[in-house]
Amino acid sequence: MFSSITFANPGYFWALILVPILIVWYVLRYRNQKPALQFSSISLLRNNRKTLRQRLYPLLFALRLVALICLIVAMARPQSKLSRQEMKVEGIDIVLAMDVSGSMLAEDFKPNRLEAAKKVAEEFIKGRNSDRIGLVEFAGEAFTQTPLTIDHNVLLSQLSKVKSGVIEDGTALGDGLATAINRVKDSKAQSKVIILLTDGVNNQGSVDPKSAAEIAALYGIRLYTIGLGTRGMAPYPFRTPFGGVQYQNVPVEIDEALMTEMAESTNGGQYFRATNKKSLENIFSEIDKMEKTKIDVTQYNQTKDEYLLFLIIGLMSLGLEIILGLLYFRSTP
Repeated sequence: MFSSITFANPGYFWALILVPILIVWYVLRYRNQKPALQFSSISLLRNNRKTLRQRLYPLLFALRLVALICLIVAMARPQSKLSRQEMKVEGIDIVLAMDVSGSMLAEDFKPNRLEAAKKVAEEFIKGRNSDRIGLVEFAGEAFTQTPLTIDHNVLLSQLSKVKSGVIEDGTALGDGLATAINRVKDSKAQSKVIILLTDGVNNQGSVDPKSAAEIAALYGIRLYTIGLGTRGMAPYPFRTPFGGVQYQNVPVEIDEALMTEMAESTNGGQYFRATNKKSLENIFSEIDKMEKTKIDVTQYNQTKDEYLLFLIIGLMSLGLEIILGLLYFRSTP
């Protein structure tokens, strides 16, 4: 509910220019007023103080000004505008399944694949205010880092803690996808989505990736798969026996055929290839556009005239000026 004041006839406000003109006229009039009686000396009047009625006499002019201002505002016809907006949101539940295997430390993305993926995912989450989002990590095995939540501050905090080397190394695509499916399959949302990021080939796990994708399709879950890694070779940091770091170029191996088949087996799913951070940002931007939350908005507007208060104050001020002028401030000839 929002309330604001508007004016139906704002042109009447030009009449307010009369206010400073009247004030100047009033001041000049009484400054240049000539006395009705002239005395050779005013020494006899020096000790005479002004009476209360003399001090309050300018009140008549002040009441006239108040009356004028209020009547002008009333003619401008102030109105209060009441608006109500009803919003119906169709929520989307999204699970990010992120590969945290050792190969995600390759530095064909800066500073490395994992950190680049985290940064892009963070910006994606910040743009999905009305959606529940969860986070799954997988390498040689999989686990849920954060269940579906609308509290994105908690989610972002957990995302920042994601790192490689915490769980058994390897790439268990089927286990990662199956864990993500378990987080979203019972959701009541109209749209259920899994975004799976990996840079490798399935080589571990107890769940077949194709079977997991078929299960996702049965639950009406849409799957977007993203392959991370440049084409060809990528620099990878290896620890030396002396505690240093030595870089070696290693081949980038992504089973794009499998990733494509997994995604396309779900309703509307797609596979994307990100060869650098910029292309990864573009992929998330494209997914963001495809998975927009639907909002139905119904707006009600109602206006109510508010001039009556100003009209009453103006007429009361004018009436009070007339009454005081005839009674309390009446001049005796």
